[in-house]
Amino acid sequence: MADQDQEPRDSNSDAETDRVGPFGEAATYERDGHVATITYNRPEALNAVNRDLRRDLNAAWEMFMADEEAWVAILTGAGDRAFCAGADLTDGGGSAGDFPGTFWEKPTVNSFESGLEVFKPTIAAVNGHCIGYGLTAVVACDFVLASERATFAWPEVTLGIPTIVGAIRLPRRIAWADAMEFLLTGESVDAERAAAMGLVWRISSHDQLMDDARSLADRLCHAAPLAARATKEVAVRTRSMPWTEAVRFGETMRLVAASTDDATEGIQARADRRPPEWQGR
Repeated sequence: MADQDQEPRDSNSDAETDRVGPFGEAATYERDGHVATITYNRPEALNAVNRDLRRDLNAAWEMFMADEEAWVAILTGAGDRAFCAGADLTDGGGSAGDFPGTFWEKPTVNSFESGLEVFKPTIAAVNGHCIGYGLTAVVACDFVLASERATFAWPEVTLGIPTIVGAIRLPRRIAWADAMEFLLTGESVDAERAAAMGLVWRISSHDQLMDDARSLADRLCHAAPLAARATKEVAVRTRSMPWTEAVRFGETMRLVAASTDDATEGIQARADRRPPEWQGR
C-alpha cells in the first residue's frame, strides 16, 4: 500500500519520540513529526484494559487533541499477539475508569471508545486480537488497517452483557446483517472476513502493518490540518441533520476555515506552483 513516490519525511519536523506524557506507561503517546502513535502497552496481558490502561489511554487521547503539532493519530497495540483483548475482567470496573457512583451512574461519554469528539484523522493499525473495548475503539477510527493475523469480536452477549456503543456505531459502517452477525453471535471474525464486510479498509502483512499505517498518515498530513478537521466534523455532524441544516452548517465551517492563515497559504502556494507550508492556524 505504501506510495513509492512519496516525499521523504521532514527531518526538521519537530519530531518527538518515547513520549509517554504526564501519566504512566500502560498506554504510550509518541509523536514523530505530525503523526502521533497511541499504543496499548500491556502486552503481557494482551493489552486488556484495566484501571491503569484506562487512565493512560484517556490521557493519551486528551494529549493528542491538545497537541497542535499532532495532525493524525495511529492507534495500535504493543506486542505480537493482540491489539486489545477488551476489558481486563480481573480488575472489576477499573476498565471503565475512576468515576463516582455505581456502574450505572458513570457518564456515558468518557473515553475515545464511548464518543470523545476527535476531529483529527485517526487510523487503527490492528496487529492481533481485537476484542470488546478494542473493537469499539477501532470502529471509532476513520481508517482500519489490519494485519493478516488480526481477529475481531464483541463477545459480550456470550457473557450475558449487551454491547452498547458497538451496537450504535457498527450498523452505521457496515451492512445490517453483517453488523448483527458481529453483535448477536459474539463470534470471532478474521481479517479477510472483516474486510469483506467493510470493517477493515486494508489488510497488510503483519510485518508491514505499521509502515503502511505510517504511509497513510503521511498522505493525510499533506492536507491542511484545520481544513481536514473541519471536513471531518462536517461529515460527522451532518449525518443526523436534515439537508438544509447540514448545508448551512457546512458553509459556516467553510467560512471559518477560509479565514485561517493556512487557507491564505494554500492559495498562494498554488499560485507560486510550490508545496504549501501548513502551520495549523
